[in-house]
Amino acid sequence: MNNILVTKEVTKRFGEHTALNKVSLEIPKNSIYGLLGPNGAGKTTLIRIINQIAFPDEGEVFFDGEPLNAHHIAQIGYLPEERGLYKSMKVGEQALYLAQLKGLGKSEAKKRLKFWFERFEIEGWWHKKVQELSKGMAQKIQFIVTVLHRPKLLIFDEPFSGFDPINANIIKDEILKLKENGTSIIFSTHRMESVEELCEYIALLHNSEKVLDGKLSDIKKDYKNNVFDVCLEVEDGDSLLKELEGKFKVRSSTYLPGESQLELTVELPFADSKEMLAHLSSRANIVRFVETIPSANDIFIETVQSKEVHE
Repeated sequence: MNNILVTKEVTKRFGEHTALNKVSLEIPKNSIYGLLGPNGAGKTTLIRIINQIAFPDEGEVFFDGEPLNAHHIAQIGYLPEERGLYKSMKVGEQALYLAQLKGLGKSEAKKRLKFWFERFEIEGWWHKKVQELSKGMAQKIQFIVTVLHRPKLLIFDEPFSGFDPINANIIKDEILKLKENGTSIIFSTHRMESVEELCEYIALLHNSEKVLDGKLSDIKKDYKNNVFDVCLEVEDGDSLLKELEGKFKVRSSTYLPGESQLELTVELPFADSKEMLAHLSSRANIVRFVETIPSANDIFIETVQSKEVHE
């Protein structure tokens, strides 16, 4: 089996409200899969179904080739956006308790916790109460508990929320290491820069439906719009700009006379990029000629806005 998780036309209703409408996804093994969408899109409902906190009204879910069942819970780790540590308990006592709930024996749990506490350099936290910890420190504990039982599938919902940049980077590196070691990861976030850094695949939900999914690099290619970032070394930038505006669609331009450089953003609705490149090289020295690839954030906004216009 190449997929760790497959959903087939999953539908979930709460009274008159349809939270998910025929959502089908294929999440490849050993990948980081971005589950994206505006608030209320259906992401949390889908995550709850995967964790068997809720159950679909229609459709099927398969885990590692089998119909999703109660015994799969032990093979899934879930870090929710809303954290759930008991504030009055000591950190070590609570981590040990939660590890045992995941099916680990006390001795093995202690061994694995020692490894992670040393890895994060937090050995001194063991006897502290959770209420003494900052939000970021408490999240480190919850991250450890989530990954401790070495599940096949990890689900992270806004894992960097509350972290400063240094600790966010530490958690990001750990997520990448988990993936390198064979763990499959579902990553739900509104931080598109994290999607760019981590995700190989994405699915975008909007108004309870899947509106986009696939390999992120392929989606970016599909969303290319023939826009180029160009810098030219010229003697007379003004006259060249007028000529180019008559031949191509110039979105923006800046001429720096002292440096004899003309900065352009050019769109090619009809012409071929090779034709433009040949024309430019005959008229000026080309300093930069780069096709603009849309970011995950650009794709997110464009897709959601397009759906809202047509609804």
